[in-house]
Amino acid sequence: MINPDYPLTDLHRHLDGNIRISTIWQLAEEFSIPLEQKNLQELVDATQIKVKTTDLLAFLQKMELGVSVLASEQACYRVAYENVEDAKRAGLVYTELRFSPVFMAKAHNLPLEQVVDAVIAGCKAGSRTFGIEVNLIGILSRSFGEQSCFQELHALLRAKNDIVALDLAGDEKGFPAIRFEEHFKLARDAGWSITVHAGEADGPESIHQAIHLLGATRIGHGVAARDDLQLMDFMANNDISIECCLTSNFQTGACTDIAQHPIKTFIENGIVVTLNTDDPGVSAIEIADEYKLAREVVGLSSSQLEQIQMNGIDVAFMTPSIKAKLLDLYP
Repeated sequence: MINPDYPLTDLHRHLDGNIRISTIWQLAEEFSIPLEQKNLQELVDATQIKVKTTDLLAFLQKMELGVSVLASEQACYRVAYENVEDAKRAGLVYTELRFSPVFMAKAHNLPLEQVVDAVIAGCKAGSRTFGIEVNLIGILSRSFGEQSCFQELHALLRAKNDIVALDLAGDEKGFPAIRFEEHFKLARDAGWSITVHAGEADGPESIHQAIHLLGATRIGHGVAARDDLQLMDFMANNDISIECCLTSNFQTGACTDIAQHPIKTFIENGIVVTLNTDDPGVSAIEIADEYKLAREVVGLSSSQLEQIQMNGIDVAFMTPSIKAKLLDLYP
């Protein structure tokens, strides 16, 4: 399913949605944090069978257990470092890891700046150790409101040279993009690229807002774009790509049948798409699983999958020098 003659990337991969169960156990013991056996068993079960949740918010709730044990800067560093190791094991040559400082900090009231610094340091160390190119995307957790997002943004901007883009994630319906215009203007002024979760739990208007109000050049999930032909045409004509996550879209209810996932519709309408894992630790998948689904369930051809692999390089938030370096590996 994956062609080894083409680069393999994952551009939509949540660092705080990929915390190893073994790490959760060990950190819980280290910090004497009691774990609810029921919740832990649910997470263990989820790694053995792909469990569908009722909606996006229910899916996000499954991530809470992992961040509940992040009781120190070192714990955040460890999780970041292990994420890079996991990416290398998955065969990725390049990945963009995204994270929300507020989400990672909230269980133990860690200073946001401390979380940001730890994640950056952990990813840099992992990149050196495992020989994989990694860039970081900061997330504003919209579910906590505008003021919290301003605090989160300022913590991220302190380290703006170590972060390539800003994202908006969380309760898409309850906190529409229009409420975060000022945040994203500051991000664009800082020179960051923009990707936004949109069209996952809300309709096409959410994608319109992400593009026209926040300046998104990539859309996370974007499932609802299939319902708006003019929107798809606009995205195709203006180089706005979609970060597709097949398993995650099924688990959140954004797509009720993977065989009918609109990724094929997007391709047919000229939109550049990539394949990604979203939250591999929660969904119990890796990037190879997404390519297998795309071929065997959705029915994409080998040439389409090869193009998707190349798309990952083309739309990545990377410098020209890194892009040239990676392409040199695939003559």
